[in-house]
Formats: sequence, structure tokens, C-alpha cells
Amino acid sequence: MSRTALRICPLCEATCGLTLTIEGTRVTGARGDRDDVFSKGFICPKGASFGAVDADPDRLRAPLVRKDGELREATWEEAFDAVAAGLRPVVERYGPDAVGIVLGNPNVHTMAGALYPTVLLGALRTRSLFTASTVDQMPKHVSSGLLYGDANAIPVPDLDHTDHLLLIGANPLESNGSLCTAPDFPGKLKALRARGGTLTVIDPRRTRTAKLADRHLAIRPGTDALLLAAMAHVLFEEGLVELGELAPHVQGLDELRQVMRDFTPQAAAEACDVDADTIRALARELAAAPTAAVYARIGSCTVPHGTLASWLVDVLNILTGNLDRPGGALFPQAATDRTPRPAGPGHGFALGRWHSRVRRHPEAKGELPLSALAEEIDTATEEGEPVRALISIAANPVLSAPDGNRLDKALDSLDFMVSVDPYLNETSRHAHVVLPPPPPSQSPHHDFAFNTLAVRNQVRYTRAAVPLEPGRMAESEILARLILAASDWGLPCSSEAESLGKHGADPSAVDAMVIDQTLGKAVREEHSPVHGRDPKELAARLTGETGPERRLDMMLRLGPYGDGFGVRPDGLTLRQLLDHPHGIDLGPLGPRLPQPLKTRSGKVELLPQPIADDLPRLREALAQRPDGLVLVGRRHLRSNNSWMHNVPALTGGTNRCTLHIHPEDADRLGVRDGADVRVKGAGGEVVAPAEVTDGVRPGVVSLPHGWGHDRPGTRMNHAVLAPGVNVNQLLDGSLLDPLSGNAVLNGVPVELTVMS
Repeated sequence: MSRTALRICPLCEATCGLTLTIEGTRVTGARGDRDDVFSKGFICPKGASFGAVDADPDRLRAPLVRKDGELREATWEEAFDAVAAGLRPVVERYGPDAVGIVLGNPNVHTMAGALYPTVLLGALRTRSLFTASTVDQMPKHVSSGLLYGDANAIPVPDLDHTDHLLLIGANPLESNGSLCTAPDFPGKLKALRARGGTLTVIDPRRTRTAKLADRHLAIRPGTDALLLAAMAHVLFEEGLVELGELAPHVQGLDELRQVMRDFTPQAAAEACDVDADTIRALARELAAAPTAAVYARIGSCTVPHGTLASWLVDVLNILTGNLDRPGGALFPQAATDRTPRPAGPGHGFALGRWHSRVRRHPEAKGELPLSALAEEIDTATEEGEPVRALISIAANPVLSAPDGNRLDKALDSLDFMVSVDPYLNETSRHAHVVLPPPPPSQSPHHDFAFNTLAVRNQVRYTRAAVPLEPGRMAESEILARLILAASDWGLPCSSEAESLGKHGADPSAVDAMVIDQTLGKAVREEHSPVHGRDPKELAARLTGETGPERRLDMMLRLGPYGDGFGVRPDGLTLRQLLDHPHGIDLGPLGPRLPQPLKTRSGKVELLPQPIADDLPRLREALAQRPDGLVLVGRRHLRSNNSWMHNVPALTGGTNRCTLHIHPEDADRLGVRDGADVRVKGAGGEVVAPAEVTDGVRPGVVSLPHGWGHDRPGTRMNHAVLAPGVNVNQLLDGSLLDPLSGNAVLNGVPVELTVMS
């Protein structure tokens, strides 16, 4: 007999509600949950394929431990014994920074991935942290940190109410949105057009999103910051700056006016390949719209001036008075956010508190560039020890970081590596221990990260739709036991967690420690709803069947909508969420300034010093022109980075690894549609079939990200049938945005050779 269960989809940032059909313990179907307060029944091909993703026969079902050079199935006890035996000697001999941690994108799609890695970092005390952020969105974190004092204070476009939307380097009809959590992003763009609004898309490719737009500008890749700076110049030059209600909260306007003087439309036009009149029109239309929002994503982050482009997006929203107002760009308020503190000056945001050993890259948001991981492993210097052991959690940097061949060799040289991953993939195949989490149907779900980026305030939680299979271990327990196994020397102890250094201890001790520390801090904060109360009494009031549920209950109660442990009787608790399985709507986004600001001035700091120091490099770019072809990436609706190429239902059709090339370039180079073409970059070369299309502008070629499943020793039997090529192998890792450490993945020079 079949039954149904609700589940929030974890397969992209849209976080749609699903209704699963279950036969026994197997998910046999998935449809959109029409009663979901946020997604209202929307579903994409990934969500519809939830059952196939969940039941992939290549998912690992038991831990693997390397013995005599081979990975073999082992018990969980053997696996964690091996972790302790492999990691602790490295730290004891070389220090904590000799252990690197790599966090992949899927971490933000699971509860455990949100709750435990920070505890692991605190336990190990290592500064060798590398994440997918530095091949994706780190420029936005850095620009937000510099503007607002908080790297996670990222305003999102008010899609449901704006009159004018300017999209740069974003393709939400394929990605479903990014750093802007919005189920049915395509429907929201169509609704914008239907109510008479204007959609402008700036992208070197004519994407599905660009085809929907009122205006599409095929900009030269990598010049987004120049275009945005020229638009800011026009706003100042033509007297179109109008801060409105933002004025009391902003400083640095006159200084910004001065530094924008050189970025005239005439100066930017040739570099961007967008004529000066069009640049002026873009600025005038933005200023004239009743409400407007500028939104940019990965295409503008993964370029040489990614942080400046991200900063200028917010600058334009500020100069037109559209930041922090309905219809513009607003700061979401998630239910698990920290207790809002009174508005006022904060500690601000700092860059470069430490540096990588080899090329001295400054940290950003506590992270070092993923591009530097290989050299931090394989290069000896006089300053500090190389990374000798690695903990990889839901990460596949051999495919997602530049120069995977070098990283491949570097991983093979490690003293020890542990990977938390459901697959034996291009990265985890190097591990000495592989710890596989269960499939998503067997895990609970709450979106800690994406609710801080949602276009409507809401809160949802779904318990596991299917019980854990015998022999499986919950992801939360895996990560808690990993903390215990790895941290004999440094995890802070409390009276509830004196045995945390023993990896055989009850993993619930990790959650108990976090709850103890969080409540202990909350009762000491004057603005907290639990100020002055007994933390043990508060802990005793928490509900939930597991440690993660108790932590979620605590965060809800302490959060902006919470009950404050009884202070606000109608406030949020875990029990309320369980009583509302389709979620609780918390209302539309609204103005929040100055409360989110944590800068030292307590204001939006329009021209932070690191930004001002980087602007001369942008001025130099006004005179730069590419001599030949440049490469950009792309993604498909049915994939998410390298995740889903092992699922037959999500591969094939248009989801192929081909080189897009414009007909003019194809004719000039003698490239035939379907013919193999050798693509060469600074980091190496790949061979891919050409797809001749006017979907890219002349001078630009495009390869999708996440492919290259042709390395031996993996267990992904469908992905290897059409492996594609690793676009990141064309990069040598030397090109970075200096402020954020983000890899430059777009607008990089390449050479093509037709295969005979």
C-alpha cells in the first residue's frame, strides 16, 4: 500500500515543497506540494526526479576503509577508529593547520551540513578551510561585509513587487535562482512582465532567461563591473541620485562620486562592447522606475573584478533609493536568525586576518581560496606545514576547482583523508575513509542558509519521509562522531560533555555542548529574550526527538519570531512547525535598516577602503581587450554542479557537455557542428564536441561546469557513460579576484584547434 509524505526538496536553492509517494520504504513519485506556503506546488525536473536521485544504486550503503591500498566496506566503529588513528597523529605532530577542511555546495542543502561543520572547525582550530564559496559567491559575501559589516547580510530582489529588474550574469530559468531563494523564479519573471514591469538581462549568452527579457545585452565577459560603474557615473553626472529614506543610513556619497568620475559611458563602452547611449539608457531607466532592483550572480562573481561588480550592484540599488524598500532589494529575516540586536555600530568586517602559506592569499570570511588547495598540499615553504590530512565533506574539488589534475595528484600524497560523501567520486576515491550519509528521503530538512536569502519570510520543517535503513547512520550522527574522532586535543568541554574527546562517546554530547554554549551566551546578552535566566532550565524546555531537532527548537525560540522560551506565547517553536507541515508564512519582506548593519560606523559604508584600493585595477581594465576567444561556463536545469550526472532521468537531451561556439567563429576556424574541438587554456586542454549556436556572442565559447567523470576508481556507473570534460582543467588556479580569493572561471582566454 502506498502512502504520501511531505519533503522540502534539497536539490537546488528554490527549496520547493514536495509530496512524495512511497511504496514501503521506496519513493516512487514526487509532485509539488500545492499547500506549501512558499512554493505553492511548483516543481522542476530535479524535484520530479527525487525518487531516482534517492534510490541511485551507486550510492554507498556502508563506510569504506582503505586496507592494503584498497577501499573496502567496514563497520562504522572500524571507520571512526580509522579516522581517529589517521587524524590525531597529524595534529599532534604538525599542528591543527596541517588538517584541511573542504566543504562542498551540498552542505547548505542539508540540516547536518549547516549545523556541524562549524563545530568541527572550532574543535580542530584549523585555519585551513576551503569551500565551494570561492568558486562561486564569495565576492558577494565580501562586498556585503564591507558595505554592511556582515558578510551574510545579502539583500535580495523583491521579485513579487518590483517594477524593473536588471539581471547580470544570472540565468534563473536554468538555475532556479541563486543567493535569491525563490520557488518558481520563471513564473515570477513572467508575472513581472505581465504587470507591465521591465526585465533587462545582461549576459554574453542568449540564455532562456535572456529570451524572456525586454532587453538582452550580450556584454563582453568579465566587464560587468565596468558597465555598472559607468551606470553609477551617469546617475551622478545627470543628477539622478536619490537616496530617499536611505539617506540617514549611508555615508561616503561624496567620496563615491569622486571615484566614479573616470568611468564614463564612453570609456566603458568599447571595453564592455555596449554602446555609451545604451549604458546611459540603462541608468536612466533604473532611476526612473517606480521601484527597481539590480541582481547579479555567478557570471559576475567568477570574473577578475567579482567583488567590485558585487559591490556596484548594491551601489546602484542604494543610489536609486531602492535598497531596503518594497519593490527594490530587501534584507530577509529568517526564523533561525540570531536574536536581533539593537541598531548601532558593530565590529565591522575584516579581510586578511591570516594568509595561505604558498602565495599569501588573504582569508575572506575565514576561508582560503579553493584554487590554492593543491599548492597548500604539495608545496613546502618555510612558513608553516603543508596540509597533510584532509576532511572533505560533500565536496568534489577535483571537478569544481581549477587544475583538477594537480589536485588529483596532491590528494594522493596526503598522509590521511576522510570523505563524507554518498558516492565514490573523483575526489572521495582518494580517501582513506569514506563515510556515506543516507539518501535524502531518510533525512529531516530545514533550510538554515536559504531562508536567509528567501524572497518571502517563511519557515518550514519536514522530518524524514522514510526511516533509516538498517546499517545506515544519520548524517547528523556521522558528523557528530567525526567531531569526536578528530578532536581529542581541542574540543571545548562542559559539564555535559566531558568525554567529547573520545570518539566512542555518545554523539548527542556534541549537540548538548552546542546547546549549553548557545544558551549560556544568550542569557548574558542584554537584548536577548532570555537575559538573566538559567540556561539549564531553558535547555530542559527544549523539545525534539533528536539533537538537531532540539537545536532547531532552540534557534527558533531565540530567533526574531520565537517565543523567547515563554516570553511571547504566540512565538515560534518546533512544536508549531510540526503542527504546520506545509510551513508557516511569516509575511513579505520589508524595510529593516538600520538593524542589520554591523559596520563600525553603524551605517552603510559606500566606499570601504579595500574597495577604494582595488578601483585602480578596474580603471586599468578600461583599456584592456581580449585578443582571441574567451571561455564562459553554463549550467543546465537538470543538474546542480557535479551532483546529478549519475541519474539517468537527469542526463541526456540538452543536458550535454558540448562546446557552444558562435557561427561566425565556427566559420572562421573551420569548426563543424558536432566535430571534436581541442580547447586549450593555461591549465591544460580538453576535447569536446562543438555545438554551433548563436546562443553565445561572437568571440565567446561556453562549456558547462561539473563534468569530467572519466577518472578511474570511481563508482558512478551512469556518469561514466557520458563523462564529458572538466572545464576547470583549462584553468591553472592563478587567476583570482584579489579581494575575495574567488576563482576566475569566466572570460578566460582559450585557444581552439579542430581535430583532424
